Amino acid sequence: MITLRKSSERGFDDHGWGQSHFSFSFADYYDPAHMGVGTLRALMEDTIEPAGGFGTHPHRDMEIVTVVLAGELTHRDSMGNTGVLRAGDVQRMSAGTGVLHSEYNHAASTPVRMLQIWLLPRSRGIAPGYAQTHFADADRRGRLLPLVGEAAGALSIHSDVALYATRLEAGDAPLIHRLAAGRRAYLHLIDGELEVNGVRLQGGDALTVESEDEVVLEGGRAAHALLFDLGAHP
Repeated sequence: MITLRKSSERGFDDHGWGQSHFSFSFADYYDPAHMGVGTLRALMEDTIEPAGGFGTHPHRDMEIVTVVLAGELTHRDSMGNTGVLRAGDVQRMSAGTGVLHSEYNHAASTPVRMLQIWLLPRSRGIAPGYAQTHFADADRRGRLLPLVGEAAGALSIHSDVALYATRLEAGDAPLIHRLAAGRRAYLHLIDGELEVNGVRLQGGDALTVESEDEVVLEGGRAAHALLFDLGAHP
């Protein structure tokens, strides 16, 4: 079963200092038909204008992945981590028993564009944790590059998920990702155009794949996508 969600169908909020598009119900946006897929609970595409950002706020019992697409994002948290995330950087924060953090754009003129992803943990009450690494853009070209999960080089996470990124152009060979029995996939197209299991996607569109053996990505045009291989709701 394949379900398409168009970019225009997402929730939206303008914070004044930035904007958010919500793929699933989150904060003031609520749609009972879109509460998540498997262990994927939330996916937000955020733009943070210069001198804007999220002030210090709490989280617990959630695995939070941040993928920076453009600009520079300053992160601080109650675990003592502080630093700047730039395009290509991916951060994993395990909220566990509780963590406070803030995210700001201190640039004078350049917005931050990022994806913020919430994943349900395998178990509650774990110790908070943090990890960050850079994934070169060239390493995504024509392959599924592991960002988060158990694969070598990926950030580890306390959730049943494998997250990949890819960039596909016209003429690139199709990519095939096999799905084990009982698992489902969610593909979010960040930018460009892409065909997934015969369905054509535009930037911001997403596709849920259930009860299928594989996910086939082809026909990219400046395509930049994330592919989630997801277990069931824990």
